[in-house]
Amino acid sequence: MHKLFRILLLSMVAFSSIFLATGCSAENGKAAQETANSNKFPAFQTVDVAGNTVTQDIFKGKKITVVNIWGTFCPPCIEEMPELGRWAREMPQDAQIIGIVCDASGPSDKETAAAAVRILKDANVGFVNILPDDKVLEFLSNIEAVPTTIFVDSNGNIIGEKVIGAEVAKYKEQVKRYLK
Repeated sequence: MHKLFRILLLSMVAFSSIFLATGCSAENGKAAQETANSNKFPAFQTVDVAGNTVTQDIFKGKKITVVNIWGTFCPPCIEEMPELGRWAREMPQDAQIIGIVCDASGPSDKETAAAAVRILKDANVGFVNILPDDKVLEFLSNIEAVPTTIFVDSNGNIIGEKVIGAEVAKYKEQVKRYLK
């Protein structure tokens, strides 16, 4: 029995490692599709998890915004949150992090917002996390897995390369490179 338990435990650890390295599949299962305007983040007007209005103006005044697309169902997303919270508090003035709760069905999804608030509180995250409106939901349909992190300049242009998986060191490299 002890040997069976050990094998099961090792299997779970291996499975978790794969999840952490690659991220969770997007809930809707859609394959990535290139769009004609994939280099621009869509204009939007939605709310954050606290119900405050947020628009694409959130990008203005920052040279770079790290956009972390995550889901309340995704263990790697949740596990990287404390590190993202610490990093957000240490970022230079011309950079910021925002999150998009990808499994929210829209700005009025109270249940997913409540789950996100619990996760963010437990992780000591203070940066803005939005619930997607229709335009952001359409944009998210092109995301293969979560977490996926993209980088946006002050004009809403997507810059650099997206990072799929919980790879905070890679996020930091891109920000450092861009701010040089």
